[in-house]
Amino acid sequence: GAGGAGLRAAIEALSQGARVGVVSKSLLGKAHTVMAEGGIAAAMANLDQADNWRTHFRDTMRGGKLLNNWRMAQLHAQEAPDRVRELEQWGALFDRTENGEILQRAFGGHTYRRLCHVGDRTGLELLRTVQDRSVQLGVDVYMECAVTRLLKDGDRVAGAFAYWREQGRFVVFKAKAVVMATGGIGKSYRITSNSWEYTGDGLALAYDAGAELLDMEFVQFHPTGMVWPPGVQGILVTEAVRGEGGVLRNRLGERFMQRYDPKKLELSTRDLVARAIYTEVKEGRGTEHGGAYLDISHQPAEWVKRKLPSMYHQFLELADVDITRQPMEVGPTCHYMMGGLRVEAETAATMVPGLYAAGEAAAGLHGANRLGGNSLSDLLVFGRRAGLAAVQYAGRAPDPSLSDDQIAEAARELLVPFERSGG
Repeated sequence: GAGGAGLRAAIEALSQGARVGVVSKSLLGKAHTVMAEGGIAAAMANLDQADNWRTHFRDTMRGGKLLNNWRMAQLHAQEAPDRVRELEQWGALFDRTENGEILQRAFGGHTYRRLCHVGDRTGLELLRTVQDRSVQLGVDVYMECAVTRLLKDGDRVAGAFAYWREQGRFVVFKAKAVVMATGGIGKSYRITSNSWEYTGDGLALAYDAGAELLDMEFVQFHPTGMVWPPGVQGILVTEAVRGEGGVLRNRLGERFMQRYDPKKLELSTRDLVARAIYTEVKEGRGTEHGGAYLDISHQPAEWVKRKLPSMYHQFLELADVDITRQPMEVGPTCHYMMGGLRVEAETAATMVPGLYAAGEAAAGLHGANRLGGNSLSDLLVFGRRAGLAAVQYAGRAPDPSLSDDQIAEAARELLVPFERSGG
């Protein structure tokens, strides 16, 4: 995977002197990381002095209904600020406070203003930064190359079998350690914010190799995806719209979140807001196309264009809606998978020796529901830990040997459909 987690792991491994290859079934920089638009959650206390890692830890645990791996949540809250500063040193350009610190915004489920952001394009900036950094350090990139099987030497991982998407030729990668950073399962849903790559490949590959899966029933529906026109259904409308003061109303003009969470309103956790919109629609108070109205037009037009540039252009071009004057029509869209591969908190190691997982492909940190902004800090914190642990393991592991039988079997599996004459 060549999203934020995969590239952050690669950077760490490269900086430790390892030889690293990044295999991606699409193109470098084409990852769902760019859909995390609102910001990177890190308790830097640039705006709210009272914020600290303990509060971030508590918010994460509460959001996940206490089903999180508490040690992962602790490490994540403690290390996120350093990972953000690191990004900044590598050239990431954040929005600024008046005294020059990284600007932070409010977000659902977070006690304080905690999301370090670049307008509403934070994921894109993060990906651009780690991509530039890994290319600069000399990573080998294998693009449009789809892995179909992990190869093993006894019980440990020894590499991967793949094919080039363009010409269908097979390729074998020999490796002492493998980091799975292939994202989630979003494309198993019709309405999703995820792009075509998100088909659970990494989870299936690792499971077949003997890794354990955890929390697979926890799929997050982002409360606000576009609902009209049909061609753009599911495209994300960032939570930053609500973080900057956007208001949700039903067809009758009621601010319905007062019924579901009178205290936090639009900034309640994602599961709650998604259920609220769903309930309004089911009970007949939905908008014309079966969603709810999200309105930010009460804010000054220039301010909206500056704070939410992507959303402004997205609605203007795709739905012919000017969000500085009209409300957006939104509804729940499949967005994120809390479940995934069971990993150790400190090392991101799976149950299979030599196999690691980070980002959305790994489970544990988010429990039953992820807080907005925690995915970007998750992939930085655990991408780094996975890369580091993989290098340390590779340093002490003997050279793996790949059996010809195993490779022949992997090739045969892919060629079978071409040999069928019927059915």
